[in-house]
Amino acid sequence: MTSYYLWFAAAVVLVIAEMATGTFYLLMIACGVVAGGVAAVLGLDVPLQTVVAAVVAVIAIVALRRTRFGKVRRRDAATDPDVNLDIGQEVDVLAWDDYRRARVPYRGAEWTVELAPDADPAAGRYRIVEVRGATLIVSPL
Repeated sequence: MTSYYLWFAAAVVLVIAEMATGTFYLLMIACGVVAGGVAAVLGLDVPLQTVVAAVVAVIAIVALRRTRFGKVRRRDAATDPDVNLDIGQEVDVLAWDDYRRARVPYRGAEWTVELAPDADPAAGRYRIVEVRGATLIVSPL
């Protein structure tokens, strides 16, 4: 079997695996493998095909890392509304204690709420901005 068949078959397998993961890195490696297949079609020796495949894959991965798709986005789960659906919800606080805390009914249970550092303690409606364990951090609307 001709070596370019193996290169292109490996590229197809990598593209299928990429569809299962969705990270784009396997797609960049598949681009390198396709370049190795093209090098095989052009008649280069197997070691040169491998070098071409590796160089193209590394260049593609470096290029991917420079785009927004290759950037790692790390957000704190305590303040991320995509992770914690309580963030952005509203609660009514009737009174605050001396430690800027209160107990409020929320989702069928009594919760401890703590006032955000930049807010003044006053009775009223507050928005949840963070969740620390079983404590809701709130700020005024």
